[in-house]
Amino acid sequence: MPVDNPNISAPPQADQPVIRQLDDAAINRIAAGEVVERPASAVKELVENAIDAGGRRIEIAYADGGKTLIRITDDGCGITEAQLPLALSRHATSKIDGSDLLDIHTFGFRGEALPSLGAVGRLSITSRVGRAAAASIAVEGGQMGPVKPAALSGGTIVELRDLFYATPARLKFMRSDRAEAQAITDVVKRLAMAEPFIGFTLRDVTGGGEGRVTFRAEAESGDLFDALHGRLARILGKEFAENALKIDAEREGLRLIGYAALPTYSRGSSVAQYLFVNGRPVKDKLLVGALRGAYFDYLSRDRHPAAALFIDCDPHLVDVNVHPAKSEVRFRDPGLARGLIVSSLRHALAEAGHRASTTVANSTLNAFRPEPLGALGAASVAPPDGQARVYQMDRPSLGARTAAYQAQAPAFTPSPSGSSPSETGFSELTEAYSARVEPFPDDTTALSQAAATEGLPLGAARAQVHENYIVAQTETGMVIVDQHAAHERLVYEKLKRQMAENGVAAQALLIPEIVELSEDDCARIMSVAEPLSSLGLTIEAFGGGAVAVRETPALLGEVNARAMVLDILDELDDTGESMLVQAKLEAILSRVACHGSIRSGRRMRAEEMNALLREMEATPHSGQCNHGRPTYVELKLADIERLFGRT
Repeated sequence: MPVDNPNISAPPQADQPVIRQLDDAAINRIAAGEVVERPASAVKELVENAIDAGGRRIEIAYADGGKTLIRITDDGCGITEAQLPLALSRHATSKIDGSDLLDIHTFGFRGEALPSLGAVGRLSITSRVGRAAAASIAVEGGQMGPVKPAALSGGTIVELRDLFYATPARLKFMRSDRAEAQAITDVVKRLAMAEPFIGFTLRDVTGGGEGRVTFRAEAESGDLFDALHGRLARILGKEFAENALKIDAEREGLRLIGYAALPTYSRGSSVAQYLFVNGRPVKDKLLVGALRGAYFDYLSRDRHPAAALFIDCDPHLVDVNVHPAKSEVRFRDPGLARGLIVSSLRHALAEAGHRASTTVANSTLNAFRPEPLGALGAASVAPPDGQARVYQMDRPSLGARTAAYQAQAPAFTPSPSGSSPSETGFSELTEAYSARVEPFPDDTTALSQAAATEGLPLGAARAQVHENYIVAQTETGMVIVDQHAAHERLVYEKLKRQMAENGVAAQALLIPEIVELSEDDCARIMSVAEPLSSLGLTIEAFGGGAVAVRETPALLGEVNARAMVLDILDELDDTGESMLVQAKLEAILSRVACHGSIRSGRRMRAEEMNALLREMEATPHSGQCNHGRPTYVELKLADIERLFGRT
């Protein structure tokens, strides 16, 4: 029998898989599946190219939700005629030279967008550089055509038609035209936030013609913060701009700028959270968790903060090449980035003091109902065209007001000379009233103190309504305070300060509870053992994958240590941090503050109400209660006068 030679390979079997080199068309279609998920992805890639080209005015047009047409027009540097074919080649880019893949200062850098779009759609590029002649090139389903002369005043026009026509299976996963158009709008708005000095115009040209403008943002002027504030007001609305706090902080090479809204201006979901790294819009779990942690003690779990935050750093400190769509980033020091966001936002919220959002007052004013027409009886004349009735009276002079105030005082005594019968009757009425009501004290000191108090932010207490709401007068209007909610927040902040100063008392378990974990989970929980110990939860390694829980926070009473450890691990997997123990402790402090604060239904003296107002002014975060609801409403005098038709 022949002896097998180990140096001779066996012949391939009939069913043996064969390794093949894919052609460029297939490679581009595969790359398009990673980079271009939907029409909004194509818009993102093309607009980013326009920004990298130095465009100052960028116009985006789309038809049928971007499925049949996407056209990007910019006034950037353009592409020379000789380089147009190279621009459609894979991994051809002007953004980097390939020597340092971390030194990235532009949006694009991989050179995949244009060839990928040309592989799945009908793509054409028309461009002109300076005074050179304009030229165009087209590619359809991966087949590139010749360069042709064209007419263009300057810049570049990229037109993409029939997206995914070469891969019909992808079309089945497209959503409705309206949903795709909304996704395009969201992408353009995010890029417009990142570049406030660039003008953007978004146009829906479905049906042909000029179409209609669905979004426009003119280039802003001024310094960075003025331009950013103006751009955010245009995109996120005037209310966000009015209730946003300026953020500007720097730590170890990372700079954080932007605007974050007050806790009382919160949303029901995270749709108003915009995060950017080196100008690039990202949706990163680390940054979202840091934003949530910064508002952790000021919002209930069903409310979400609104913010637009920008982190700028050396490109070597962050890796943006971890996701095909570049929507995720990886920091060299994640803890530094998270700590910068949390500390900066909490400092800004503390600096805001008792301030509450203006939306609270707007909601209060909207709750008022106008008087229905004809409410004054049949004799009243309704205004024409259903307009609201306006009441206007001439403002009396200072002398007339002084005389009127004196006449309205309970201790008023009319002059004996020249008294008319009506004046005599009024005198008898005031004498009878004065017998039952104590006259106003003639205390100029008290009056001057009240006037000085009105100059403070929350003014001077004037009354208590329904034994729960304090009505205070300010220089510019009035304030209505929920006494229980306000005092609850004050007591809660005091208890937190005491806990921070004195630490959290821990109770030792008579028999330590052993929790069996995997080795990875054990290492993860032990990495946060020190901060947990500061909160009264002491965990030690017990060999293998087990940990021993030796102490638990005394405030929590009897706890299920194993369940707590597992919940902490779930939070670490989800957000990279755990706020569980702190949340439980602060929930108990919140309940203690609730039971120890001024109850609804208790009558308060004037000095007590003013003392509460002064303490609110001096205590950070007193503008919202422990559950994120406002503790007071401020109404401007102009708004009150408008309610009564005096303006």
